[in-house]
Amino acid sequence: MTTKQIVLASRPKGKPVVENFETKNIELPQIKEEDILLEAMYFSVDPYMRGRMNDAKSYAPPFEVGKPITGGVVAKVIKSNVANFKENDMVTGNLPWQQHCIATAHGLLKIDTNIAPASYYLGILGMPGLTAYFGLIHIGKPKSGETVVVSGAAGAVGIVVGQIAKLNGCRVVGIAGSDEKVRLLKKEFGFDEVINYKTTTDIKKAIAEFCPDAVDIYYDNVGGEISDAVISNINFNARIVLCGQIALYNSTEIPMGPRLQPMLLTRSVLMQGFIIGNYQSRFPEGVSHLTTWIKEGKLKYKETIVKGFDKLPAALLGLFEGDNIGKMIVEA
Repeated sequence: MTTKQIVLASRPKGKPVVENFETKNIELPQIKEEDILLEAMYFSVDPYMRGRMNDAKSYAPPFEVGKPITGGVVAKVIKSNVANFKENDMVTGNLPWQQHCIATAHGLLKIDTNIAPASYYLGILGMPGLTAYFGLIHIGKPKSGETVVVSGAAGAVGIVVGQIAKLNGCRVVGIAGSDEKVRLLKKEFGFDEVINYKTTTDIKKAIAEFCPDAVDIYYDNVGGEISDAVISNINFNARIVLCGQIALYNSTEIPMGPRLQPMLLTRSVLMQGFIIGNYQSRFPEGVSHLTTWIKEGKLKYKETIVKGFDKLPAALLGLFEGDNIGKMIVEA
């Protein structure tokens, strides 16, 4: 069988470009015992992938030049030599950017499309939803009446964080990058206030106005100057959840910012970073809560779906331009 794959052609310097990727035609071998032939249906593109394009030590190994990009994929079983995986089963796993691939059962999870659309298992019922749940609940520890600020609020994680915070009785202020995102977050997802950072001249002042009792929990998806402004309004005994730093991922040198430690010290603030793999043993807990809230209509979700396997590189680059509302998905 001939199929297409997308490989890392070269490592980017600063912001990635489409020339850092290459599409190849490859021939798949016959499947062996214990192998499964998969057809990709949906691909996840995520900000963390930018870090893996660098040749640098991190919590996940870098992508190899000349080898396919890998990430979250929902796929359909075409042929299986594994007893409990049948033809037409839908699965999710960390798989290569290929239209078809051969995999083993290790790391594959069967999904139930009667509970939610297949693509949701890359979003609200996948890594982003679990990231939102564990980051907010287990690090943020929200209490009713507290004020939560979410940066990157219209992204795959931010939308879920804001809604879970509301379910816990919090007042929620989001930060996003367009008037459309501001409207959606307030109208569809229940955010109390949303700041458009692209049109707000003084974000620090805007946060002070929207958070008159200061910020009790800051869920940080972006870093940079936005985070400097939020932390300037941080409350005593606040918690800062470090989830992402997308504003800095394409920096070619370390930017200089305010020295925040005195503020964290004098206000007894907890700042903790995490990766979702820290909570792997507790994924069933997170999925159970998220599934229940979806069934009860308490959690809504938004996807930006780009159609076409060849659009994968452009979709990934679009994350850094704010092209997505909710989860960015590529439909094969």
